[in-house]
Amino acid sequence: MQDTLTVAGAQQDMRTAYLGGAPGLFVSGTVWTIAGLVCLWKSPQDAVWALYAGGVLIHPVSSLLTRLLGRSGKHAAGNPLGMLAFATTIWMIMMLALAYGISLWRIELFFPAMLFVIGGRYLTFATLFGTKLFWVCGAVLALAGYGLAALHAPPAVGAFAGGAIEIVFGVIVLAALRGTRETLRVSA
Repeated sequence: MQDTLTVAGAQQDMRTAYLGGAPGLFVSGTVWTIAGLVCLWKSPQDAVWALYAGGVLIHPVSSLLTRLLGRSGKHAAGNPLGMLAFATTIWMIMMLALAYGISLWRIELFFPAMLFVIGGRYLTFATLFGTKLFWVCGAVLALAGYGLAALHAPPAVGAFAGGAIEIVFGVIVLAALRGTRETLRVSA
């Protein structure tokens, strides 16, 4: 990228390369849903590890999905927002230790805690992609985390809530891209 890259240009590059973040939302929502199923079929403790193991796969699987949908899945070299994406990934990984500690204390608070962590990360996506929808997504995830904790919801409910919220926002992000120059380009 040029040294004179504007913020708007960097955001456009991120939206184009990553299809607005929609594939990541779909993959992450799927991981949350799988964790919910593990919670029901095995145990909440196993669901914690399912979310963590699946979380490791979110970026590579969403990059593959993005490429299958006709986008590069890589931002331009020199895009300064790439470092913001990296920094928020490191922050999120550090917060996993906190959420795990919470799970050892009270397992029913693990998924609400993770909803706060992921919701906080999505707030930065509003800057990364230049899309205010991520402010709403982050707020909805955090409010769900608060509500589930306040209601003492079973762990599976928190996992399924995270999955549903992310998948719904993936659909919303794709719908918002429709009709713009950033629409889906699937190769025939």
